[in-house]
Amino acid sequence: MMVGHALLAFALAALVASRRWPGRRALAFGAVAGAFAAVPDVDMSYALVGLAQAGFGGVWEMTAAFWGTSTLVHRAVTHSLVVGAVAAVAFVWTTRDRYRRTAGAAALAALVGLAFAESGVLGAGVMLVFAVAGVVVAAAAADRTDLGPTALLAAAAFGLLSHPFGDVFTGQPPGFLYPFDVTLLAGRLHVAGDPTLNLVAIFGLELATGWLAAATYFRLRDGDRLGTHVHPRSALGAGYAIAALLLPAPTMAVSYHFVFSILAVGFVGVAPQLHPARRFRPSRDPRVWVCTGLTAVTLAMLAYVAVYLGV
Repeated sequence: MMVGHALLAFALAALVASRRWPGRRALAFGAVAGAFAAVPDVDMSYALVGLAQAGFGGVWEMTAAFWGTSTLVHRAVTHSLVVGAVAAVAFVWTTRDRYRRTAGAAALAALVGLAFAESGVLGAGVMLVFAVAGVVVAAAAADRTDLGPTALLAAAAFGLLSHPFGDVFTGQPPGFLYPFDVTLLAGRLHVAGDPTLNLVAIFGLELATGWLAAATYFRLRDGDRLGTHVHPRSALGAGYAIAALLLPAPTMAVSYHFVFSILAVGFVGVAPQLHPARRFRPSRDPRVWVCTGLTAVTLAMLAYVAVYLGV
């Protein structure tokens, strides 16, 4: 759900902002919200330690080591609504005058100290990376957009505070109220009873965020119809149906082979044009890449489900 957090925050924030601002400014607001929504997942950086320890073994062993190490700290200190609310203000303050920058830095330092007291060196290290990433995003947003302090704070708060709710389907629920010892949700939410269909349904939810983000972009910037950027070669995605017969049925516990392989179908979007009357070359329009890839992956998912239910 890493990319899904950013895409969903972008789309929802931009659509809400479009009620007040012109399309391009609303898109800028959404882009900033999406960038902040990705910041909490910097806690995955610690998983690189597990990947390094695993060495260059098989792809599944390396993947298991990566995710296994990530569970030590993922969705803990950086996925808190309490931390997010404080950090949003602190990040924006670091873009203001000297006194507010000092106050913002002090607030972030306090978060790092709190993480050290509650979660030790590992928690403090992750919180430090989180603080640095948020400051970088805030600085870039203040420098490259015309969003004022209030709008920037709203984007930061929306991105940071929306992120934890997107993780309730995919694993251990985040620590919503860290550092307070209060549990809001004891286990992940299930969409379907069948473990394989549950995984595919959750994948479908993330795929839907991609479609929502694409539709939002076209509506607020280009004004074009999304369908005009879908190349017919996206129909090749339906061939993924054979995976339901060849690959072990995936679940939330073991999903790598499904996720990696179905996402690879999206490369259809950047494949060369194969047409007897045209030159052999790839499309140069990123919009075609994205829309064709999304369509191919969507058809792949639907075809997989159809064969899985029919077997």
